[in-house]
Amino acid sequence: MISIVTVAHRSGDELAVLLPALPADAEVIVVDTDGSAMGANATVLERLDNPGFGAANNEGVARSSGEVTILLNPDVVPPPGSVERLAALAAGRDALVVPRLRNPDGTIQRSAFALPGKPSALLTALTPGPLRPEPWRGRAPRIVGWALAAALAAPTELLRRLGPFDPSAFMFYEDMDLCLRARAAGIPTVLHPEVDLTHTGGHSYGTAQPDVLARRRREVVGANLGRRAVALDDAAQALEFAVRSWRGRDRARLRALRAARG
Repeated sequence: MISIVTVAHRSGDELAVLLPALPADAEVIVVDTDGSAMGANATVLERLDNPGFGAANNEGVARSSGEVTILLNPDVVPPPGSVERLAALAAGRDALVVPRLRNPDGTIQRSAFALPGKPSALLTALTPGPLRPEPWRGRAPRIVGWALAAALAAPTELLRRLGPFDPSAFMFYEDMDLCLRARAAGIPTVLHPEVDLTHTGGHSYGTAQPDVLARRRREVVGANLGRRAVALDDAAQALEFAVRSWRGRDRARLRALRAARG
């Protein structure tokens, strides 16, 4: 059996689309952090104290009874058969398996990334956008440094062994932290672009305060990869933001990164 865990926060409309698209024989667990899952056709775990994305997912995984658990954001739209295929790829495998994510307009979403803190990231940041050899553009299965947890599958036992998330982190870069901790344990994150899901969101990162993102990313990279990796990742991020500094959002993130570095 497949278990599917999704965390609901202001997600009533999204759940109305997601839940009917899931396999009829799947165990569906919705962790409801604000009452927006009321009446959902699923097992609903109420956490109206809103413990955060990671802690809420952990509670769902703890209740999963399937061999494989898939973490799905409520704003993911899976085409027919995609969830089953993702589960089959993850079954019996010591890996975190992620699909390709697409924006609602069909373009490929930036959802899988290289390992942060690598010298090659500096060259990548200077390469014009369409030519960058970034993992999310890949057409064949490949190991990536980390990926968004909007859609992620693994054996349930493996997810429990990993946490899967750090419950002390309320939001942001929990997915990077999970993938880096898994990598340290010899467990890769594998992108399977042949499995294609639409992700209508990405709103939390897009609306987050730049100083929060800068501080949180540096914490995660430092905790998992060390000070040298933080310095290299800072440089790559600064270059990328500078190249796109014509956008107000990137100028703000560049200023926030400089402030975070002290």
